[in-house]
Amino acid sequence: MAAKAGDDPDSLMALATVFCLRNLRKTMCYQGLRNRLLLRSDIFLPSEICDKLVNTYVELVHTDSYFEPEESFFQLFADPRSTRLTRVQLRENLVLDRDLEAIRKQDLIELSLTCCHSLTPRSLKTLTCFRETLVSLCLFGCSQIFCKKVGPPLACNEDSEEEEEEDRSASWRVLDLDFSFQGFNRLRLLNLAGLPEAVNAERLLKPLRSITSLDLSNVNLQGAAFLSQWRDRLASLVLYNVELSEELLCTILELVNLRHLDISREGRKSTKFQMSRKILTAVVQRLVHLVSLDISGLVMLDNCTVPHFEEAMGRPSTEPSKSSIIPFQELKRPLQFLGLYDTTLCNVTHIPAYKVTGSKNEDQVLNAIEAYTEFRPELAHRAINQLFDIARIQHCSQLLRALQLVIAALKCHKFDKSVQVTGSAALFYLTNTDYRSDQSVRLRRDVIQVVLNGMEQYQEVTVQRNCCLTLCNFSIPEELEFQYSRVNQLLLKILEPARQDESIQRIAVHLCNALVCQVDNHHKEAVGKMGFVKTMLNLIQKKLQDQTCDQVMEFSWSALWNITDETPDNCQMFLNCRGMSLFLDCLKEFPDKQELHRNMLGLLGNVAEVRALRPQLLTPQFITVFSNLLESKADGIEVSYNACGVLSHIMFDGPEAWAMDEPRRDAVMDRMWDAIQSWDVCSRRNINYRSFEPILRLLPQGIAPVSQHWATWALFNLVSVYPGKYCPLLIKEGGIHLLEKVLELESSHPETKDMARKVMEQCENFKEDPMETNNGPEVNYGQRG
Repeated sequence: MAAKAGDDPDSLMALATVFCLRNLRKTMCYQGLRNRLLLRSDIFLPSEICDKLVNTYVELVHTDSYFEPEESFFQLFADPRSTRLTRVQLRENLVLDRDLEAIRKQDLIELSLTCCHSLTPRSLKTLTCFRETLVSLCLFGCSQIFCKKVGPPLACNEDSEEEEEEDRSASWRVLDLDFSFQGFNRLRLLNLAGLPEAVNAERLLKPLRSITSLDLSNVNLQGAAFLSQWRDRLASLVLYNVELSEELLCTILELVNLRHLDISREGRKSTKFQMSRKILTAVVQRLVHLVSLDISGLVMLDNCTVPHFEEAMGRPSTEPSKSSIIPFQELKRPLQFLGLYDTTLCNVTHIPAYKVTGSKNEDQVLNAIEAYTEFRPELAHRAINQLFDIARIQHCSQLLRALQLVIAALKCHKFDKSVQVTGSAALFYLTNTDYRSDQSVRLRRDVIQVVLNGMEQYQEVTVQRNCCLTLCNFSIPEELEFQYSRVNQLLLKILEPARQDESIQRIAVHLCNALVCQVDNHHKEAVGKMGFVKTMLNLIQKKLQDQTCDQVMEFSWSALWNITDETPDNCQMFLNCRGMSLFLDCLKEFPDKQELHRNMLGLLGNVAEVRALRPQLLTPQFITVFSNLLESKADGIEVSYNACGVLSHIMFDGPEAWAMDEPRRDAVMDRMWDAIQSWDVCSRRNINYRSFEPILRLLPQGIAPVSQHWATWALFNLVSVYPGKYCPLLIKEGGIHLLEKVLELESSHPETKDMARKVMEQCENFKEDPMETNNGPEVNYGQRG
């Protein structure tokens, strides 16, 4: 079977890198003094491996909540004799001044510092250590690096704790720059986007003679003439959200070797500048080497499009001569990229570019997400919102690309609430049933990871609801099992008593219930230790106080039924947390809620299976309640059946355990016989057994014949109605041998023996003809009782 798109395996290099980073002390390092991490003396790593280690480390810290950062990690790369770094990408508050200082002896060629808000002017001094080798430098969003903190006038303590306190209370002011790009003779690519207003860009950039790519997005330029010093060299100029003026445009037109020009802006920002047909024509005519142009967000002063009735006939064309945008008819060849996002120009028919950003169709929207995610989250957020509408109302035809782009945006902007809200909403529609068949296992796991990241980072209602709804699109628990502990912890946090949003509560409880249904017992025990039982009982208590029996109430009891299945510790927790008191209160408050009664009795059946806990059920009050429920007709036979199951296990402990006068043991057993005889053995069931072991242990005994009869009836019902599922299970677990013992026991009632023979015959017939045709498809919506 061919692999689905997006399911390509990781390279061996990528797998080995992640493994080493998760096991540094077992692979490359050892523990030094004060728990400091030190590189082993026999380790020598080339730049290809070192670059990969550092960049993957940053990504893991940013996206994997289970990955623990190492305080001295960057110190491992301090000595270029054993480790070589050349291309490093660092981001956000992970990076401190000391980390950059640790690698100051490396001959870096590329250094990208993105939104590293913790860096101070100390790091500017460190940058000078790389001046002889650095070719590419990005300081996007690192405005603090040009400023220094000024604390109280007398704050001159050298104590580190007091310094940290000073840092927290300090105010910022622009540094009188000692830093200069003097000596950065190899620097070709520079990104200073977000440079503080008070920093003079012209003075800062003057020493740089060989720049070929410059990004001054969101920079307040006091003049533009200085750009002309690179008129013969500059190939890429980005001036996003820079206020355009006549002087600036004239200077740009002198940069005749430009191949990429970006003069776009966020459309919602006010500006005096308006693009005109004349200016756009001049750009095309003068900058003849352009292959990429972005004018997104610019307001057009006049109409520069061909009237609709004059547009070239036929399919949309990229030929400049057919362009619906008149100035672009001057192009010698189609552009590789054209940014028209948030302009009316994206809506025309013929656009002479191979890749266009806009909002006209899915392709333009995806191009916008791709182009703007890294450095323009405000635009990516809006484009993802448009993708959300496409997936919700229309149909997304580029599913793999759409999912990969949204995942990338959510990873990149983990701390941007607007991106998280729109991204999680888009994922809900992109992972639903309509698109599921086209998605690989790996892709769906990537979705789950970013959804859980969003749930961890934001307690805001909209993000939490979107994330929970998206998780509902997955097969639970199978697809969530690789993050089983994490997802349960997040859901239980959502369900803390302080959370009052009903819709989130309902979805989260549903997910909790699904996660503990059909999983191994060790999973249930682990979740129980997280506080699962107590959390569900707290929800039930709150609903009782509100006198409300809704889905949250019913799902909570259902979840307790599932998590206590064959897990004695969880059953004990239920009893310790006043579970029986809540059971009685719910029974009294909601006497007619059949689904609720079924779930509660199913749970108590699990408790009754634990011999050490049965004495806590053996009280006059509880026995009377169970006995009365034998006559219940709620939910078919389910409530009566489960009540009889509870009593069957209690009776199995013998008359000596019955330490009460009323109700009498024989009277209760008579009521049990009457109840069993009233049930239709062909009843279809709302239950799902994973094992018959709790039932089978009641067969070969003479202490409580009624318990034996209940167990035999249960088996006969299940193998008769669902032979395809339960005949193999009964045979596998040795049930036939135990039924033979029932026939041998003198204490077994004739009715019980007759039913035991029928069970054995049913299994024998199934072995001879395993084709199940008489009962239709098997559908079990319930839980293990």
